[in-house]
Amino acid sequence: MAPSALPSFSSSFLFPLKTQKSFKPPKPLTIICSSQEPKKPSKNPQRPTSRNRKRTPYGTSRRSILKKTFTQEQVKFTAGVSADPHVGIIGGGMAGLLCALSLEKRGVKSTVFDTGMHGLGGRMGTRVIDPQQLIFDHAAQFFTVSDSRFSKLVDYWLEKGLVREWQGLVGQLELGGRFVSLPSSPPRFIGVNGMRPLADSLLSETSMVNVVRPCWISKLEPFNGMWHLSENGKPRGEFDAIVIAHNGKCANRLLASSGLPLIARQMKRLDLSSIWALLAAFEHPLPMGDGKVTFQGAFVKGVDSVSWMANNSLKLLGSQSNGPHCWTFFSTAAYGKQNKVPQENIPSQTAEKVKTSMLEGVEAALGLPKGSLPRPIYSRVQLWGAALPTNTPGIPCIFDPHGRAGICGDWLLGSNLESAALSGMALANHIADYLQSDGACPEEFAVGLEKEFEAIEGHDIGQFALAGVESSLKQHNEMSAFQLAT
Repeated sequence: MAPSALPSFSSSFLFPLKTQKSFKPPKPLTIICSSQEPKKPSKNPQRPTSRNRKRTPYGTSRRSILKKTFTQEQVKFTAGVSADPHVGIIGGGMAGLLCALSLEKRGVKSTVFDTGMHGLGGRMGTRVIDPQQLIFDHAAQFFTVSDSRFSKLVDYWLEKGLVREWQGLVGQLELGGRFVSLPSSPPRFIGVNGMRPLADSLLSETSMVNVVRPCWISKLEPFNGMWHLSENGKPRGEFDAIVIAHNGKCANRLLASSGLPLIARQMKRLDLSSIWALLAAFEHPLPMGDGKVTFQGAFVKGVDSVSWMANNSLKLLGSQSNGPHCWTFFSTAAYGKQNKVPQENIPSQTAEKVKTSMLEGVEAALGLPKGSLPRPIYSRVQLWGAALPTNTPGIPCIFDPHGRAGICGDWLLGSNLESAALSGMALANHIADYLQSDGACPEEFAVGLEKEFEAIEGHDIGQFALAGVESSLKQHNEMSAFQLAT
């Protein structure tokens, strides 16, 4: 991506730069980076036994992580920054990618570490099933634009052919098959070939961004004025500053023994919903109580197990689609919470139960007789255990100048792709300003470390431009309630 295409942020965008005085957390102990090199793993480690087995560095329970988070010592870098600074970014979703791009615009090189096996993007996930040529956007479904800075970026993506306006019929589907269309304004945008290809293409024109994937950064260690990152004992580089661009239990574990208690404390305040995704391909168009489904996407109301459904084949391929109809169904957050299991190892019995329940929910939403929904020719369930934030501090980014570490992500501003992009850009510019100061007067660069959180209002699958999707749904629901009352 051409660096000039990215909008810049003024310091006023990072409204309060100084922490509030009303909140006084326990004063953390401070450790100055020592000159002793971090211990390297033994070439012949002793096999642990019941007597010599050591506990994991951060524990596995929520209580263990909390205890580590609130009692760890604060790292404080005192040496000046490097002449050619290098930033490590952990997480290759929209926030992490835009942070890297914006750093390049400011002349700062970065390395993005991402766990993705198939590509970048995080929740901008697209799954292609061969040889049937099935395609599913199985996370972010579309996005809207409300901020002028993000609008400039989307205009650039449109010019490059990376995104397009989704002009298919989208609306609200009520239990029993009653569908009400939503207005086309504000526009809804999608990746031309899916959300993941959009993410993968963002770094195609960069020269100062390195990508390492799949990679699970498991340890952050300060030494000699630099952050040393490692993956299960394997060194992954030294960095002047680090960015945490992901969340959930993995981020909490990573931060629990990092020497960044203020950063860790804010991450632990984040609450996340769980959402089940069901990918299902049908040989023919789905029926409805009064005919065939004509819409491409619908917010579902009145069904416990389903909150959203979209026809990926029509959305992404349009009239060129002459194969199976590939649908993505999302559960409600309440259903996800009730049926939550370890997402890395979903029991087959749970997977079958969720699949059956969600298909029954689709059947009911479409107003079909029980047992009449066609059987899918392909199906797969996936649990997004840390799907969407339910609370937010309402600030673009968080930065600890003493520890030279920051956080970016959609949850800092809301619950959508636009928030993720704005957060990544904001943190990049804040870090660049800090690096230019050579670390002088670090207190002036503290942001968001004690900001209180507030609840997020939005749909189970995220927030969209309030003037459009959400307000239209609200108006329709209020009208329905009025009609029932009269």
